[in-house]
Amino acid sequence: MKNIVILISGSGSNMAAIVRAAEREQWARRFNARVVAVISNKADAAGVALAQSQGLATAVVPHSDYASREAFDAALADAVDAHAPALVVLAGFMRILTPWFVARYQGRLLNIHPSLLPAFPGLHTHRRAIEAGCRIAGVTVHQVTTELDHGPILAQAAVPVLPDDTPDSLAARVLAQEHRVYPQAIANWLGETE
Repeated sequence: MKNIVILISGSGSNMAAIVRAAEREQWARRFNARVVAVISNKADAAGVALAQSQGLATAVVPHSDYASREAFDAALADAVDAHAPALVVLAGFMRILTPWFVARYQGRLLNIHPSLLPAFPGLHTHRRAIEAGCRIAGVTVHQVTTELDHGPILAQAAVPVLPDDTPDSLAARVLAQEHRVYPQAIANWLGETE
């Protein structure tokens, strides 16, 4: 069985979309894959309780408990490795990972970013897209590399930027596409690694 571990920092809406897709699309039967655990760097992340309600194993590795990024990533890797992952999925995980961590899961570490990469890596993507006068924004699923918000692109979806958009209204439309595109990209990755 290909175990999938999801890393979150907040509400877990992308995680929930992935879990729903795995059940609806029968990933266990189709790909011999299942979501087995959700790990957060924040104890108060709403997604932890949501994952528990789905019967998933959960763990919290608070980044604030570690003196360095390297120490945190080592503890995080221990928590991830406890589930023997075939795939590690960053779903709103708001930490920059060290090159060591990225190398450990190279080729099986995915991320979703709320812009059409390579445009607007980093934070505040919706505000930046509006300020730049973009007519189209969107979402990108990519493999994680040591360069922030780069790496091979696996899927993208475009969303129009409307004349009266605010960062929040644009973010809501992009999030709807994230919930569609991320599970689809994961299913494609699983299908290609059979």
